[in-house]
Amino acid sequence: MGAADKWLLPLVSVSFVSLLLFLSALSGFSASSALFARLSPPSYVRRGAAAPPSFAYLLAGGRGDGRKLLRLLLAVYHPRNRYLLHLSADAPASERAELAAAVARAAPAVRAFSNVDVVGRPTAGTPMGSSGLAATLRAAAAMLRLDAEWDWFITLNAADYPLLTQDDLIHVFSSVPRHLNFIDHTSDIGWKESQRVQPIIVDAGVYLAGRNQFFQATEKRDTPDSFKFFTGSPWVILNRRFVEYCIFGWENLPRTLLMYFTNVMLPLEGYFHSVACNSDFRNFTVNNYLRYMIWDNPPQMEPHFLNVTHYDELVGTGVPFARKFKENEPLLDKIDDQVLRRWHQRPVPGAWCTGRRRWFSDPCSQWSNVNIVRPGPQAEKFRTYINQIMEESKSGNNSCKQ
Repeated sequence: MGAADKWLLPLVSVSFVSLLLFLSALSGFSASSALFARLSPPSYVRRGAAAPPSFAYLLAGGRGDGRKLLRLLLAVYHPRNRYLLHLSADAPASERAELAAAVARAAPAVRAFSNVDVVGRPTAGTPMGSSGLAATLRAAAAMLRLDAEWDWFITLNAADYPLLTQDDLIHVFSSVPRHLNFIDHTSDIGWKESQRVQPIIVDAGVYLAGRNQFFQATEKRDTPDSFKFFTGSPWVILNRRFVEYCIFGWENLPRTLLMYFTNVMLPLEGYFHSVACNSDFRNFTVNNYLRYMIWDNPPQMEPHFLNVTHYDELVGTGVPFARKFKENEPLLDKIDDQVLRRWHQRPVPGAWCTGRRRWFSDPCSQWSNVNIVRPGPQAEKFRTYINQIMEESKSGNNSCKQ
């Protein structure tokens, strides 16, 4: 087995995971070809600067989030994109296998395009500490290895949900410069300096199996002065070039900051922000995370749960994603019905779907050209919103500054 094959072993391809439930001897990706032979050939996916953009999605959750991740995947699925599902180490292997098998059953296109994977050897789900950052960087590295041509890396959680279709997202991002990052950030850290920046913690999930807690040192360390500390939302949209910079680190900055953020309480709220704003990428970073959330004032650790009373406001904002949702929240059903036009346990229909829409059949069980999109009403709202924030970014007053 070559080095590349060994590297792929932690990933369980959903295209054949159902067979793994019965054939314990199977390993790697080699068995997937047996399933592909029974499917129609996938439409050619055009890539490159002249083609519509594509996205690499990390969909992350913990124990009990399998059904939520499946619903989220179907809500953001498109054959042009790449998806990596990560259930943290606290979730049993059976839930991970059930999720992968459910994905393969729910969407024939997943098997045909082979663009969805499930992490087979997950990272710990420690709420504070470096486990979350390690999982995100690992996912980004996997995406770079699995697919050479996606344009943006998007991180979503099981409590997130889209507010537009992938046709809408692809259509609007077709006119967005592909060197831009979308990272909510500020160097005005205020109270976070003493409570989030200076404390020294050790994430037990990094070196102990099954641990989801951290240890905090009795002393604190000074705020760094060799680089400027930026903080913000952990939810980001990163362009491919910046992801390559963080993973391959052709300068020493990404590695230096990674060593520092290993012992920060909430590294996902500062690592990408600080790397971008202390490097040449500062000029290509839009200060926005493209999410709808409702916070306390001052903000607490998590935003409020959304419900049906928030529908008009969140749909009217034009942003592509929202959080935080409870499982089976009626608001999700309303978004599915009125915005995404998605039926239960099926992908969101787009221009790529050519089957008839009936209660007993999935229009996305048949497809043609996956390189065309059909934007809907939410696309215009999103275009207006993103044009506004990009104009603000051009002024330079709202990017990598206090």
